[in-house]
Amino acid sequence: MSYHSRIWLLIGLDSIIVLSTIYFSQALINPNMQTLTLPVFISSIALLLSHHLFSFLYKLYKKAWEYASVGELISIFKVITFTIIVTAIVQQVVQRQIDFRILAITWMIHLLFIGGSRFVWRVYRDTYLRNTINQKRTLIVGAGSAGTMVARQLLQNHDAELQPVAFIDDNTKKQKLDILGIPVAGGVDQIEKITKEFNIANIVIAIPSLNKKQLNHIFKECAKTNAKTQMIPMLEDLMTGKVSVNQFRDVQVEDLLGRETIELDITSISEYVTNKVVLVTGAGGSIGSEICRQISSFKPKALILLGHGENSIYTIEMELNDLFKNAGIDFITEIADLQDYDKLSSVMKEYQPHVVYHAAAHKHVPLMERSPEEAVKNNMIGTRNIAQASSIHGVETFVMISTDKAVNPTSVMGSTKRLAEMIIQHFDQISSTRFVAVRFGNVLGSRGSVIPLFKKQIQSGGPVTVTHPDMVRYFMTIPEASRLVIQAGALAKGGEIFVLDMGEPVKIVELAINLIKLSGNNLDEIGIEYTGMRPGEKLFEELLSSEEVHEEQIYPKIYIGKTSELYIEEIDYIIKNFKSLDREHLRKSLLDLANARVVYNKKLVSV
Repeated sequence: MSYHSRIWLLIGLDSIIVLSTIYFSQALINPNMQTLTLPVFISSIALLLSHHLFSFLYKLYKKAWEYASVGELISIFKVITFTIIVTAIVQQVVQRQIDFRILAITWMIHLLFIGGSRFVWRVYRDTYLRNTINQKRTLIVGAGSAGTMVARQLLQNHDAELQPVAFIDDNTKKQKLDILGIPVAGGVDQIEKITKEFNIANIVIAIPSLNKKQLNHIFKECAKTNAKTQMIPMLEDLMTGKVSVNQFRDVQVEDLLGRETIELDITSISEYVTNKVVLVTGAGGSIGSEICRQISSFKPKALILLGHGENSIYTIEMELNDLFKNAGIDFITEIADLQDYDKLSSVMKEYQPHVVYHAAAHKHVPLMERSPEEAVKNNMIGTRNIAQASSIHGVETFVMISTDKAVNPTSVMGSTKRLAEMIIQHFDQISSTRFVAVRFGNVLGSRGSVIPLFKKQIQSGGPVTVTHPDMVRYFMTIPEASRLVIQAGALAKGGEIFVLDMGEPVKIVELAINLIKLSGNNLDEIGIEYTGMRPGEKLFEELLSSEEVHEEQIYPKIYIGKTSELYIEEIDYIIKNFKSLDREHLRKSLLDLANARVVYNKKLVSV
């Protein structure tokens, strides 16, 4: 129906209702009295004209009545009440008296029929137009304002795939009540029972302010069912209008393993980044690129994107130019090999960076076991080259990204990163540049992370391969890791190894189980296969060795490790002679030195 046809239909319908109500009221009060009298006719005309006047004033003819709610009912109440008041005034002027009883009954019948004629559209739509045959019966976790909005939008959208049939809420005052005709069936601990009772196929977590611990608890209860679990967007995204409340997303493993966001000290970061020249090595990698994104929000004067892979550097350059095109930041790309000191020195000389974030490194444990010489080249020689160039060319702050595998290392990768830490701590002692390292655990979603591998295995139908049932790791998200690196630069005094309080370590097998269930698959169908530990791997990781432990936090969730003994002469010996050593000898030398099991007397000798 067109807009004008719809208005004329409503005007005609209202005219019939208005005219019939006053005559019906007259007949109801005085059945034997003649109804077609002049006073009644005048009252009916006044009633009709004033009704249409107020209807246009309150836009009753423009409302979409299939979505009518309390607001529309209030508008109807106002229109009818003002209409009766105007009619009473007309009666007083013309007849010198007001028929209060007739007008009261007219008001009630008027309200009943006008309201009923409108809301019947809503009832018809919700009852007959809603296709519930192919809809998934849905349980909404959270009967607060967000959960109610979710339910209302799903009920109003007759094309929605989800049909809300029950709420879950731990507020006992809401339990056993109905909200929008939907029962609040119980608390979070009853999710498994209620899912079976209501034959639930889909669960929507509708509490945008949930912290990670609460979300983890809810998901564990949801994981006991076979229902697919989704959640509404985060509170900040809803408030900024990026997404609407009914744009559900799947629960990600990052939601379950990440911790509460670390609040940055914006002032201190701005002081050493804003309007400064910043250089990031490994800028095309997962950590390096995220550092570039977050640093750009602080509006540096220039950001130098240095990396070895041209494709990844090109990709992050295009992204940053698009995201920050009006920020006035000069994004500069440099393709360089960390082993080429002359190239690094020329870059430093040309751009004179104030801050360097050293994210470039070889990080894959099994691959570095097979190629220890490459780990020495990239992680040790590369770190020494960029640190030396930074020192000579007056960089103010140098932040190196390290790993928890550098603590009591059992792998070549961990050993070379531990020795790289010693290199930058040594430079801090001999240079005016502040050199620091930032140590954290596994990063979710980074290249080489176990998460992409598990997802690929699940998509292929399984099984998911886990090295050992007891293997545990610390996990953090890429944005969280990047925030720590940036904050460390602001806290740097020189020589520190910063460590994040990473909470409790997570069992890899539990991570695999969660991913299988989050993907909507059955654990029995996908399966888990144990393959045995790979060379260089440990069952658990540490963030600080016993000699480094310093219990005081220098910033919320950030600790600082004590400086341990540096073996610079031994490191120099390995760098000078690693090409002459066979792989096994080189591997043993790196492990021994990183674990302080050697002394120096013109050659490496085990203690």
